[in-house]
Amino acid sequence: MAADRMRVELEGFLAHAGDLSHFVQRFFREAFRPRFEWQELFRQCYINGYLSLPLVAVTAFIMGIVLTVQSRPTLARFGAESMLPAMVAISVVREIAPVITALICAGKIRSSMGAELGSMKVTEQIDAMEVSGTNPFKYLVVTRVWSTTLMVPILVVLADGIAIWACYLGVNIKGVVSWDLFHRQVFDSLEFSDVLPAFVKSYFFGLAIGLVGCYKGYTTEKGTEGVGRSAHSAVVVASLMIFILDLIAVQVTDILGFN
Repeated sequence: MAADRMRVELEGFLAHAGDLSHFVQRFFREAFRPRFEWQELFRQCYINGYLSLPLVAVTAFIMGIVLTVQSRPTLARFGAESMLPAMVAISVVREIAPVITALICAGKIRSSMGAELGSMKVTEQIDAMEVSGTNPFKYLVVTRVWSTTLMVPILVVLADGIAIWACYLGVNIKGVVSWDLFHRQVFDSLEFSDVLPAFVKSYFFGLAIGLVGCYKGYTTEKGTEGVGRSAHSAVVVASLMIFILDLIAVQVTDILGFN
């Protein structure tokens, strides 16, 4: 019985992987082909980018404060408290801000994508768009995937800035450091090899968020029950994909000598 169940689960996993690969292939085939839905793209950028900014900003601010306060005692024990701004800045820019921002977007954006497209699927609105001559894949999927691909890197950059500013406030909780000195310590420690890999992988995070969220919603089945399942599985798969992509990015940057 256990072997049969494992076989069924493996077959289901492989079937989903095959469907997802076809979905991704169709996206890249449709993404660069006119006509482009610019108005819908800008609307999705507003929804997925601007409306996500408050949550990202609050999280980045708290993250910068907490990381600074928690790191100070350890550095003070080794007499390296002056390295606190540089350590926090490098940690935030290289790893913490891209991953945390992507996870926030995975939870907020992808669940809404899965639920919205899933409800349109089960109520046959997507079929109605095909009958009316509209390409639903280009209008619903391509615009959403492009919006997350473009907005997540921008949110990551903003999160970097907010977290570093919060670090400045955290440093001054138990000390007095001028902004000029803090600014010099931070930007003297950051190098091109710190910023570029983090910025590039944030594009892949955004692409994965959009693709998985749209795939789960666009392929929803079994009525309203399937809508909830699509929204939930979209978040779970998205979060897992972010960690896998982050692991691959770290290995690639290490091979290329950026670490």
